[in-house]
Amino acid sequence: MDSFKNLLFKITLLGGLCFNDKALLAQKPFVSKAWVADNGDGTYKNPVLHADYSDPDAIRVGNYYYLVASSFENIPGLPILRSSDLVNWKIIGNALIVQTPKEVFDTPQHGKGVWAPAIRYNKGEFLIYYPDPDYGIYVIRSKNPAGPWSTPVLVEAGKGLIDPCPFWDEDGKAYLIHGFAGSRAGIKSFLVLKSLSADGSKVLDAGKIIIDGHETDPTLEGPKIYKRNGFYYVFAPAGGVATGWQLVFRSKNIYGPYERKVVMDQGKTAINGPHQGAWVSTPTGEDWFLHFQDKGVFGRVVHLQPMSFNNAWPVIGTDPDHDGKGEPVTTYKKPKSTLPTVIETPQDTDEFNSLDLGLQWQWNANPKVTWAFMYPSKGSLRLFTDKIPAGENLWWTPNVLLQKFPAPVFTVTTKLQFTPCERLINEKVGLTILGFSYANIALKSAKDGVWLTYTTCKDADNHKPETETKIKLVDPKQAIYLRLAMKDDGLCKFSYSQDNQNFTEVGEAFQSEVGRWIGAKFGLFATREDTINDAGFADFDWIRVEK
Repeated sequence: MDSFKNLLFKITLLGGLCFNDKALLAQKPFVSKAWVADNGDGTYKNPVLHADYSDPDAIRVGNYYYLVASSFENIPGLPILRSSDLVNWKIIGNALIVQTPKEVFDTPQHGKGVWAPAIRYNKGEFLIYYPDPDYGIYVIRSKNPAGPWSTPVLVEAGKGLIDPCPFWDEDGKAYLIHGFAGSRAGIKSFLVLKSLSADGSKVLDAGKIIIDGHETDPTLEGPKIYKRNGFYYVFAPAGGVATGWQLVFRSKNIYGPYERKVVMDQGKTAINGPHQGAWVSTPTGEDWFLHFQDKGVFGRVVHLQPMSFNNAWPVIGTDPDHDGKGEPVTTYKKPKSTLPTVIETPQDTDEFNSLDLGLQWQWNANPKVTWAFMYPSKGSLRLFTDKIPAGENLWWTPNVLLQKFPAPVFTVTTKLQFTPCERLINEKVGLTILGFSYANIALKSAKDGVWLTYTTCKDADNHKPETETKIKLVDPKQAIYLRLAMKDDGLCKFSYSQDNQNFTEVGEAFQSEVGRWIGAKFGLFATREDTINDAGFADFDWIRVEK
C-alpha cells in the first residue's frame, strides 16, 4: 500500500508530470526578479512573501523552518515552503495531491476545500491538520516535509469545523483546538478544545468552549496553541481579515479560564488587519511571528515580526508607546541564523526544461492526466485542449494552470506555439489572469485561420459570458510571445510580439479582481468547445516573471 501511495505522489496528477524531491532540494536557489525580501545587508523588508500564502502556519525542526498555507480549491494544495532564516523561502512540495471527495473537486469549487491548516512535528513525523468547512477536519502525515504525504484521514466529520490546531502536552495527552465557520455551522466567534487520540488520528470527545469572543472579539478564529514556562498560550485573530487584530489568551490550565490581551494591531502603520499566523523560536532563542496581511488582488501576503515577552505576555512587532501592544514593522534586522545566508524566493519563472513542472503551479480543480505533459527534449510544456463546460466561462473551467501574483508590480511573458486540431474549430490557448472577473490574450482557431484574441469577462463567478475581440490573423507555425504587465493598483495590460522585442498592446487596461477568499492569479489555459477523439495543443517554451 505504501508503494502505491508513493507512486500516486510521484504521478501527482499534474497531467502525468512527476518530480523527484531529492533532486528538488539539490537545485540551485531560485531568486525572483519581481520580489526579494532579503535586503542583503542583514535586514529584510515586509512582506517576506509577497504572494497569497493565506492563513500561514509554521514550525521549526532543527535548523529549518517549514510553512504551510491555505489552498482552497486549487490542486496540488497545501504548499510546503522551507527557510533557514524566516526571510528567504522556497517551495519544496505540495502536501495534498488530490482534493477529496474527488468527484466533488473534479470541478471548480471556488472558496471551498482547504481552509486554514496547522503544521506540527511529533515523534519524528510531520503532521498537517486542515479543515474542509463542508466535510470536517483532516490530517495527513509524512517523515519528509517535501513528501510524499499520506492520504487524508478524517479526524472529525462535521460542517463548519475550521482552523484546527493539535497540541501534545508534556504528560503525553493530546488536544485539538478549532473554531467554527458561521456560513456552515450557524455559529462562530468562539473556540473549543477537544481531546485527541495520542496518535492524533481522531477526536475523543465533544469538547469544551474555552474562549468566547462574542463580547469583545467578533469573528474570533484561526487559533494556535503553545506552552511556555507553565502558561498555555492561544494565539487567535479577530475582527475580520482586512481590519482585525491579533490576540493572545493565556492560562495555567489548558481548559482555562483564560486571560485576554491584544498583542498586535495596525497601530499607526499602513499594514491593515495584521493577524493570524505562527509563533516560532530560533535555535539561538529569538522569538518571531509570521502573519498575513490582506492586500486585495495580491492576496494575503506574509509578514515577519519580531516578538518579545513582557510580564509573560507576547509583544509582536514594535511597541513605540510601551503599552504592551505591538504594531508591525516594514523593515527590520534579520533573525540570527545558525546556517549561512542563502538568498532565495518562491519559484515563479518556469523554463519548462525538465521533467518537473514548477511547484508553484496549481490547477483550478483536480486534474486529468491528459491535460499536460513535459517535453524535456523540446524544453517545453505541452497543454492539450480540453472541453470547456457547456455554456460556461474560464472561471468554471477545471484545466486552467495557475500561480499566485508574486509581487506588487510584475511582468509575465510566455513564448508558445499553437497546433490546432484540423478537425476542430474554436480551440483556444493563451495567457490569463483569473478572479471574479478576468481577462486573457490568446490564440483561437477558426474556419478562416488562427486569430489572436483579447477576452474579458465581468462577473465570471456569476456565469456571465465573455466578451471576445479578434485582433489579427496569425501564422500558427510561428511562435508568438504573450505578455501581461501588472501595476500595484491591480491594473494590467496585455500585449503580444513576434520577436520578443517589440510588443503591441491590446485592449484597455483591465482591473484585476480577487477570487473567493484568494487573490487573483495568472496562468495558462487550453480549451475547446467540442469533443472528438483528438485535440490540438500548445507548446509553451517558457514563462518568465520580471519586475
